[in-house]
Amino acid sequence: MSTIAGGRAARRQTMRRIRPRRSPAIPLLIAVWAGAAGVIWLWWSNTPSIADDKGRILNAGRITGLLAGYLMALVVLQMARVPALERRVGSDRVARWHAMSGRYMLCLTLAHIGLTMYGYALQANTGVVDQTIESVKTLPDMGKAAIGTGVLLFIGLISVGGLRKRIPYDTWYHIHLLTYAAVYLSFWHQLSTGNDFAVEPAATTAWYALYGTVTALVLWYRVITPIRLNLRHRMRVEEVVEEAPGIVSVLISGKRLHRIGAEPGQFFRWRFLAPGMRLSSHPYSLSAAPRPGLLRITVKALGDHSTALKGLKRGTRVWAEGPYGAMTASRRSRGKVLLMAGGVGITPMRALFETLPAERGDLTLLYRANSTQDLALWDELSAIADERGARLMYAVNSPDGERPDINPETLRRKLPDIDEHDVFLCGPPGFAEGAYTALRGAGVPARRIHHESFEL
Repeated sequence: MSTIAGGRAARRQTMRRIRPRRSPAIPLLIAVWAGAAGVIWLWWSNTPSIADDKGRILNAGRITGLLAGYLMALVVLQMARVPALERRVGSDRVARWHAMSGRYMLCLTLAHIGLTMYGYALQANTGVVDQTIESVKTLPDMGKAAIGTGVLLFIGLISVGGLRKRIPYDTWYHIHLLTYAAVYLSFWHQLSTGNDFAVEPAATTAWYALYGTVTALVLWYRVITPIRLNLRHRMRVEEVVEEAPGIVSVLISGKRLHRIGAEPGQFFRWRFLAPGMRLSSHPYSLSAAPRPGLLRITVKALGDHSTALKGLKRGTRVWAEGPYGAMTASRRSRGKVLLMAGGVGITPMRALFETLPAERGDLTLLYRANSTQDLALWDELSAIADERGARLMYAVNSPDGERPDINPETLRRKLPDIDEHDVFLCGPPGFAEGAYTALRGAGVPARRIHHESFEL
């Protein structure tokens, strides 16, 4: 087993963060709805009295188009890796918002196209298809908008659950980045053909400000910030250590890594500049608190990229983006803490187990694995438990393969006061769902169950 020292220093750094931060989700949602209300007001104030069905259809096309354009900006904002969202709301929650916003945006876009083209066709007394082709040919910026819309529909199609699982992660990820090009192509026709912007110069200014701000955030946090981070810290692979069958730790050296701004429980997107891996960027959690010259990730071989990590050579350059994630000590609200890890979900839990401030006996780690051979980092966990007076438990399959039942009764038997604990939870989706249900049944309030998926 690999070892990393410095637990006491890391705990002292974390002591200042015991008080939980308030989630900005509600203020953000209020801001989003306020923006949507502003869009609706713009449409309403510029909508004349409508006397016929043609006018109703065209004005329905206007409002769906305005709302689709507004959501398009939010979809890109949710991809910008803004720290206020990533570190406080949580990367997985922002990803869910992004997916939901994208679905609504596509539905509104299709409604906008269908209603507008149908309304134009009724006015011109022609077919919808002919009218659509004519509009693309003659209206300003409609050709670019048609291409952008096609790209967005393609991205939406490959992001559907069943199809998404059949596409390699790297392929899906790089195709998904075409969203930026699609939004750029679709933006211009909103101003050149939108009646609301033609009659309201202030609306045009606000639209430019909205998209300009989002563009600036994307450039800053997705391009400039990673470049600054990697030029400043100059990370390289120091060592690769096998922890358990199919599980390796990658030790990464660099300059002043303790100033990188990462907390135990967070993760980075890692790109290893080795042959065959340069184009791949994957999220992996820190499995130990950052040290002045060393970071560590621990990864299970589940795909081509994670399997290739064991072949990394010392000195391989590393490109990282982050840190991301909200499952940190700042979420804690009680003195007693239970950490629950399933499989390789032990990586952020190990870092928290080492650093979370706790009195002796108030910290417990429950580790679920298929067998005792799969208990990665067990020697380190045992040493930490001995040093801190923490409880360390594991649940593995029986010799005949029967899975242990983690239910409300077993949890209450192991921890009679479990309802007084904060719980940090990480593991595969099936484990996390079952553990969450058991915790709720054992009386732990949902607000004190902290879980974040790193499959982003």
